Amino acid sequence: MTPRDDAFLTAADAALTLIDRPDVAARWSQPSALPRLSVGALAVHLGNQVVRAAQVLALDPGDLPVLADADEHYARSAWPTAAPQDPVNDRSADEEAAAAGPQALHDRVAAQRDVVRTALTDGTAPDVVPVPWAGWALRREDFLLTRVLEVVVHADDLAVSVDVGTPTFPAEVFDPVRDLLVRLAVARHGQARVVAALTRRERALPITAF
Repeated sequence: MTPRDDAFLTAADAALTLIDRPDVAARWSQPSALPRLSVGALAVHLGNQVVRAAQVLALDPGDLPVLADADEHYARSAWPTAAPQDPVNDRSADEEAAAAGPQALHDRVAAQRDVVRTALTDGTAPDVVPVPWAGWALRREDFLLTRVLEVVVHADDLAVSVDVGTPTFPAEVFDPVRDLLVRLAVARHGQARVVAALTRRERALPITAF
């Protein structure tokens, strides 16, 4: 097990805890804080970060090119700069899965979290994993970082959607995500704009990593 493996499992536990909150079940069919996405579909999208990790860790990367890091993964991906209505950002599958209800989501995420934990602790998880929907591979630590980022970001989305406090993640989970988001924001907007946004209210402009 590596520190990144541990961080992912901690993030997965936090995601499941949030998904299981009664506030989420009570507002399951209501709109979330994200456009065109219900609370239930957002919970599914959050939980699917655990499900997807279990699926990917069981696959052979074959001859797929291995990217240098998570930064390159986001730089090459189409969705970070696509409009919400673009096909690459379609979330209809999440809405369909949400129709099964909160308990079905809990059962699926809990089971797949245990699959991931077993693979990471018994040494069967590969060092390089495919990212089939993207057409390349990543080192396991880089792939898990992308899943932890998704958990941190969408945990905030879900918490805001149901008016509860956003989970506070431990440093080993949050710090690598923070650093990656800053690097992505710099790549998108440039150093000067990021520095101004963080230090100069009088001339700060909005910055986003995606």
